[in-house]
Amino acid sequence: MTSVVTEGVPFGTQIRRIAEADPDGIGVVFAAEDGTEREVTWRELDERSTQLAHVFVAHGLTVGDILAVCLRNSPEHLMACFAGWKAGAAVVPMRWDLPEWERGRVLATMQPKLIVDADHPEYFEASLSAPTTPLPDVVPPRGWGVCSSGSTGTPKVILMNGEGLFYAESGMNTIVEAFGPLPQPQRVLVPAPLYHTNGFTATRNLMAGERIILLERFSAPRILDLIEKYKVTGFIGATPMLQRLAQVADIDQRDLSSLDWVQQGASPLPLWLGRRWCELVGPEHLFLSYGASEGHGLVSCRGDHWLAHPGTLGLPFGETEVKILDADGKELPPGEVGGIYMRTPTGPAASYVGDNVTPMTKTEDGFVTVGDLGWLDEEGYLYMADRRVDMIVTGAANVYPAEVEAALSEHPQILDVVVIGLRDPEWGRRVHAIVQPTDVANPPDEADIIAFAKARVAPYKVPKTVEFVASLPRSDAMKLSRQALVLERDGPDPDEESPGEESPGQATA
Repeated sequence: MTSVVTEGVPFGTQIRRIAEADPDGIGVVFAAEDGTEREVTWRELDERSTQLAHVFVAHGLTVGDILAVCLRNSPEHLMACFAGWKAGAAVVPMRWDLPEWERGRVLATMQPKLIVDADHPEYFEASLSAPTTPLPDVVPPRGWGVCSSGSTGTPKVILMNGEGLFYAESGMNTIVEAFGPLPQPQRVLVPAPLYHTNGFTATRNLMAGERIILLERFSAPRILDLIEKYKVTGFIGATPMLQRLAQVADIDQRDLSSLDWVQQGASPLPLWLGRRWCELVGPEHLFLSYGASEGHGLVSCRGDHWLAHPGTLGLPFGETEVKILDADGKELPPGEVGGIYMRTPTGPAASYVGDNVTPMTKTEDGFVTVGDLGWLDEEGYLYMADRRVDMIVTGAANVYPAEVEAALSEHPQILDVVVIGLRDPEWGRRVHAIVQPTDVANPPDEADIIAFAKARVAPYKVPKTVEFVASLPRSDAMKLSRQALVLERDGPDPDEESPGEESPGQATA
């Protein structure tokens, strides 16, 4: 069962080494949704994952298999992941709250050897009496994977191509550390679900010996409390998370001085929100990242660069190359919107599982796109317009929902907003805003929302209709599918293609 380790340290071995060096140190602080907190030592994390690994092996899990971990954010989720690695498996976290029909499709695509979820408590029960004797060191041939976040279309499971080896010299957060070394020790907050790439980077922090503060579920006021209490040094947050935090009434009175870095990902920052976070933590402590889980390239920048190029996603990171291509594959000059294509010398870092998944569009010279639209400026900074599938054609004009959402998000009475295109006899598609008010009992009126938009975007981009809802159906990763919202309101259109799924996780660390 043992594989030869030539360089790097197997994931499971690395966590054991940390536990041996600091057994009673706190590795995880778990902030439960009910307000309680639980501390997990390095010894407990290592021993409990070893016990689970013995149980998994007894149930047939072996080197090269896939282990699906379908649990809410919790120490047990992390223990199951490290147990899978100690058995030599590829660990794939997946949403715990999927409807049964979708869960079945994802599992049929993934075909895991074992599934760890709330319906299989016997694994954890059996592990309580399992030995704590370390298993032989093994290298998972493929370390981990991620499920795409779309709720419609063909489910996708993406497995990293690399072995499950930890390289300390590569840094814990390559984007942030590219701008300079981080002070030690780091205390990293994890507000995202572990099934999302942003959240799953917590396992990397743990392998670096960094304490994490893991939230069971996102809560903006709770996050500010935890930052102050534990002197959090950094966290990764999707744009909607940063917006919710910025809208906490007393955020200017909160102590954020411990933060060395705040990393944004998953969608462009509205201009007001980017400037707000530069005010809150200082532009030298804000970092932006853009990429896809498939690992075909990465773009990043720091807050001061973002202020000099407002709205940018950044410059190509490392050896990434970026091109903007039109529908015919012709490269477009700076300032013109087209498909965003990226390439790295080593090719994508991951690949799809299963034979029924349509591969990403790829040029003959190896540039790949996930379907996002954008443009480059004269200095090579990348900007995003929107997802191609989400673009609204209204009266023969193209409207990018993300731009309208960014404008409306600054409205003081809007907590969340999504913009979609609905069928319209006059316009073909009309721009429609779905608004979650800050105060559901006292929402702004439709005319106010439309007037607010008129002052910020071109007339043809202004929503023609506004709908108010108590909440938007975002996942714990703060994602939603515009296409699913359109389908709910318009029903199927026989003249159009069926809605596709939203982009796979677009933020990496």
